[in-house]
Formats: sequence, structure tokens, C-alpha cells
Amino acid sequence: MVELALTADRRSELIELLGDEQRLSTEFPKVSEYLEMSPQLAGTGDLQMDAAFELRFVHYMTGGSTESSNPYWDIVSPFVFSHEGRRMVNGGRPDGSARLAYAQMVLQAAYTYAIPSPETLHWMSEFCDVRKVVELGAGRGYWAAQMARSGIEVEAYDFEPPDKVENISFPRAAGQTDVWHHVGDLGEFEGTKVDRADHVLFLCWPPGWGNTMALEALAWFEKSGGERLIFIGQPKGGMTGTDEFFDALTAGWQLDSEDQQYVAWWNLTDVAQSWTRR
Repeated sequence: MVELALTADRRSELIELLGDEQRLSTEFPKVSEYLEMSPQLAGTGDLQMDAAFELRFVHYMTGGSTESSNPYWDIVSPFVFSHEGRRMVNGGRPDGSARLAYAQMVLQAAYTYAIPSPETLHWMSEFCDVRKVVELGAGRGYWAAQMARSGIEVEAYDFEPPDKVENISFPRAAGQTDVWHHVGDLGEFEGTKVDRADHVLFLCWPPGWGNTMALEALAWFEKSGGERLIFIGQPKGGMTGTDEFFDALTAGWQLDSEDQQYVAWWNLTDVAQSWTRR
């Protein structure tokens, strides 16, 4: 595991911040909550591993975009291990830990549900092949920001852009970035509905539990002539999409590839897949 290299000034900043509980709670409430809860939760059993994770968590969660362009990845990447052919954030334990599970919830709300590793972004770029991307259900626009930095031109939209309205999946909190890329609302999306035959539709963790968003997005994209789609989420029967969405996808589309380097949390079954129109 590569040790996090901090400048002397940054170490001093963190020591000062962590030594002032009132300031930490006010400026970075989610970090404060995590640090209050984490000692009560079982770690991986490797004290050095757990300490290294917490240092990265605190450093990047209190540093914002000035410390990293992809803080989510920089927090979790040293704790990715291969298990049964899959790359997982598990801290070296197949069953992870309660402490990691708590951090997972905080990080997903702060950034995005799925983890954008450099390998997955490269895989996406190869599939898009200079095509523009339209992302629906973009949340904070974190994936859109990473795609844009990878050279992919992307438009991002969400029913509840976190910088404009309350979004229960991505709530506002002091010390956190509301959106990482411009995220238009449905009104803006309706105003830009044009022929999307030359675009790639990106659906990342579209809502499940009966929510028809993914199915409606697929139907719209098919009607607009779209022929390429990237899906990141759980397979049929999981927490993303509906059975009807997956039925429509397999009926009208063909699986092109699955990113074998995709990184997921150990307790999730999400995949990264590219599809082409039959």
C-alpha cells in the first residue's frame, strides 16, 4: 500500500482542524460524524490499513477539489483487492468491515454510488470513440466531471440537481461540493432534446424499486435513434432499474463488453457494461 504523502503545511492544517472539534463539526459535519462513529465500528483487523484509510478519508474529504480531481478514487484506490475475479474495495478482507461500510455510505452521498476508476474511464472512452455522451440521472455530476477530464464530451441531467433542489440521495452538506459538473434539470433536458443518434446514453445506478426512469430513458434514446449505451449498476433483480428496463434492454440491445477492471464495493454486485442496438 502506497503511503499518502502530505506536505508539512497540509499536515499542520489537518492537525489544527482535527484539534478543533467545533470547527470540524461546523465546516465538515460529515467528516466529524464519521470520526465520531468509526471507533465504535469494527475495522478490517489491520490497524495500519484502517489508519491509512481514515487519513485518506479525512484528507480528501476536507481538501475538496484542490487536493484531487478524483477524490473518491484517491480515497479508496489503495484498498482495492481482487477477489473471485472482481476488483473490490474491501481493505483486504472478502467481507470488508463495518467501518468501511459506514464510510461507503458517506462517500456515496458525497460523490456518487459507483466508483470511477481510471481503468473504467479508459474503457468508456474506448467505447464512446469520440461520440458525445448524454447522462441521465447524473446526481452530482461526478461521473460527468471524470468523463470530461478524460476527454469525453458529456451533457448531464437529473430530475433533482443537487445544487438546485433537495436530493435525498445527494443531500447538501457544509464542506461538500454540490455538483462537480453542470447538471441540468428536466426542463433543460426537454429544451435540448435533439437527434441523439450520434450520442452514447450513460445510465449510472438508475433508481430501482419500481422507478421507471431507466425504462423511460431507454425508450426516449431508442426513439431518437441512439445506438450505444453504457450501463453501470446492479443486474436485473438488484437495486437499479426495473425488470421492465432489463427486459427492454436485452430485447433490443446486444451486450458489447463488460469492464473486467471495474471496481465495486465488496457488498455490491454492480457491473459496468456497454451495449449496442440490435
